[in-house]
Amino acid sequence: MDKLVIEGGTPLSGTIRIHGAKNAALPILAASLLAEGVHSLHNVPKLLDIETMLHILERLGCSCAHEDDTVTMDTSSVDTSHVPEDLMRQMRSSIFLMGPLLCRFGEVTIYQPGGCAIGERKIDLHLQGLKQLGAEIEEVNGRISCRAAKLTGSDIHLDYPSVGATENIMMAAAMAEGTTTISGAAREPEIQDLQNYLNKMGAQIIGAGTDTITIQGVKKLQPCSYEVIPDRIVAGTVMIAAAATRGNVTLTHTNAGHLTSLIHVLRRAGVQITVCNDIINISCMGRPRAVERIVTSPYPSFPTDLQSQVMVLLSLAEGFSVIKETVFEGRFKHVEEMARMGADISIDLNRAFIRGVQRLYGATVEATDLRAGAALVIAGLAAQGTTVVEQAHHIDRGYDGIEKLFQKLGARISRKVPVPGPLDLAN
Repeated sequence: MDKLVIEGGTPLSGTIRIHGAKNAALPILAASLLAEGVHSLHNVPKLLDIETMLHILERLGCSCAHEDDTVTMDTSSVDTSHVPEDLMRQMRSSIFLMGPLLCRFGEVTIYQPGGCAIGERKIDLHLQGLKQLGAEIEEVNGRISCRAAKLTGSDIHLDYPSVGATENIMMAAAMAEGTTTISGAAREPEIQDLQNYLNKMGAQIIGAGTDTITIQGVKKLQPCSYEVIPDRIVAGTVMIAAAATRGNVTLTHTNAGHLTSLIHVLRRAGVQITVCNDIINISCMGRPRAVERIVTSPYPSFPTDLQSQVMVLLSLAEGFSVIKETVFEGRFKHVEEMARMGADISIDLNRAFIRGVQRLYGATVEATDLRAGAALVIAGLAAQGTTVVEQAHHIDRGYDGIEKLFQKLGARISRKVPVPGPLDLAN
């Protein structure tokens, strides 16, 4: 497996363009199945998860091409609604295909999805929502079959603001007969982006960004051209890395409105941040201050996807900080690896108690999931000495060449690809 080698201690400096949002692009790619024809999607990053989704779409019969940051796909030749089990197990976001395929074919077969091991992430809310639209669902040994002669609008309440369930229901309801109302909906910017894309195809959806979304079903959707929003988690990762290395970095093609909770936390830590249109500048010339308490929660609160990264910054801060993780119970797996680098962090159930240290030291550590891996890269950039981050493929799921991104900002980071041995070549 690939590994990243980092010579730490260099403050990040320069300007970087933030690529498109993975968590917006994946449901948008799935939603393209609702309209037969050629779609053109721009600002789509080249990530492992994106390539997996494109492979699934090709197995379903799509013609797909990903050149630079543009995906061109012809959905007119899709001829099956059976999603391959081997690909589903590689990526949780494959569940997004359920709603569009059910809507288009009246049936769909999927399997329990895979993805990062960060805690239990049930798909019950997805299935309950589709049932309320008229689907019949059968589950046998991880295989899920869903059928509906007709989808009919319904009033659906989500007991938890699940992003995936909200998006799956939106896509299925876009061409259902009648009106669907989703109350208790998730409010993430990626949901607003999906609404905008569906509406550009001819859907009639309002309310994304609030906890109530209304979908008036239409009979037909048309393919279109669309640009995906910038990735707020990538932007946040770079902002935290700039602060942790005591650097000065400018981000372009961003949306500061999507990063309000992080900006608030960084300013509390003494980081200087200025915003102008789609440009954000981050500067941190001295040691950051501790932040007494951070609680992760669904948007617009502090995102769980930035919890591990901000913990690195607080591990170097002056004072004592507490982070409470309320979204995923497996989101502290990076803590043991950070301890190898000299961090002083203790865990009690879903709370992390962080006593800031003067410096971190390079070590060999392992990325156990996407965001934990990004956090360890930040730790390596800020540390004294050499850090090796193993299992870098996890990081590739959400960052388009993370080593190249940070190289542009002056970081001494490189990727080491293992050389195949005789046994590997024989296989």
